[in-house]
Amino acid sequence: MKMNNVYVSLFLIWIIATFCASCTQQSNENNEQITQKQIDTQEPFVKVNRYLVKKEEIEIDDLVRRYGWSMEVSQSGLRSMIYFRGVGQPVVPGKLVTIRYEVKLIDGTLVYSSEKDGLKQFLVGKGGVESGIEEGILLLKVGDRAKFILPSHLAFGLLGDDKMIPPKSTLIYDIEVVDLN
Repeated sequence: MKMNNVYVSLFLIWIIATFCASCTQQSNENNEQITQKQIDTQEPFVKVNRYLVKKEEIEIDDLVRRYGWSMEVSQSGLRSMIYFRGVGQPVVPGKLVTIRYEVKLIDGTLVYSSEKDGLKQFLVGKGGVESGIEEGILLLKVGDRAKFILPSHLAFGLLGDDKMIPPKSTLIYDIEVVDLN
């Protein structure tokens, strides 16, 4: 009788192990199907996004060419041009920077300016400004004046700012570093 119980127990363990292995294999197959479905669904969106990014790059390049600006392009896509060199200390992370600025849309529409809205202050490297400004400000020192062109992904992205900047907007910043503490 004990031997039968051992066989029954082993048989039950074998059935449970086989069932669990089958569930795991089926689960993995379902995950692969879901992943393939997600890829198939996302592919048109990826293509559209690539097209829109390329279109934005062409518009920016055309603007730069029209105005004859000599701009550096970073790996992120930020375009920068320092057109007046100051003599102050360089901007570094953790410092409070004060800037004078104008922000325009790519069509030239003025959306924000320090003349209208006051000087802007922010802690460098701590957020609170567009990622393109965080990147670009580190190229400057007190007294520098520069132009930055921020593609939408370095500015306010797909949503805009819910005020003056529409969704997916390229921004042109004219900045002067006034102070650094």
